[in-house]
Amino acid sequence: MDAHKTASVQRVYVPNEYTVYLSKQDRSKLVVYARPPEQPHAAPPLAHARRRSYDLLTRPAVEFATDERLRLGEFGIQARLVKPPAHEGEPARQGEEGHTMVYSAVRERDRSRPKEPEQAVRALVSTRAVISLDDRRYVLDGPRATIGRSKSAECVLSDPNVSRRHAELRRSDSGDWQIADLGSTNGIKVNGRRVASTRLSPGDEVTLGTTTFRFDIEQ
Repeated sequence: MDAHKTASVQRVYVPNEYTVYLSKQDRSKLVVYARPPEQPHAAPPLAHARRRSYDLLTRPAVEFATDERLRLGEFGIQARLVKPPAHEGEPARQGEEGHTMVYSAVRERDRSRPKEPEQAVRALVSTRAVISLDDRRYVLDGPRATIGRSKSAECVLSDPNVSRRHAELRRSDSGDWQIADLGSTNGIKVNGRRVASTRLSPGDEVTLGTTTFRFDIEQ
């Protein structure tokens, strides 16, 4: 909702229809009634819109779908701004669809020593890495995330020129992100320059094999 808001002179409009994509395994475990009369799934986005003083054209609608490309523990969300029909019998007018935001619910286990109180507070405000690729956006919590052709990678690239474990994104204590080559065959380029490892800034173009994605940071 926050990522796809549209501001006018006096109002801030946000998407009112959301499709949640689940992996085949996760979808089989989720019992979703076709059209529950109380619409429980609409409550969280409605509450968030009210807290932020956002404007909705209609009550939020949330639907679930299966995406065969997602792995266990991953889910995607696509938001749409749909205008209600001006006259009875007319179809609703749909605005531009936003990117599908892909999240992973699987966190890397922290095997380091227990965090000190100050470190624990810092972890609560950690940043997330965002990889924008074609019509998808991968949101990675970190502190580390592997990019490669392997299905076990946090971000899977179906490019034969990408190694199975090509690169790794690493988050520092300050919330900055770095990318490091994991001994790949074709290496890494950031904004056209070949690197072994480097700090990434929002908007950087990263090339692995023949695949280029845009890097961003999200609070």
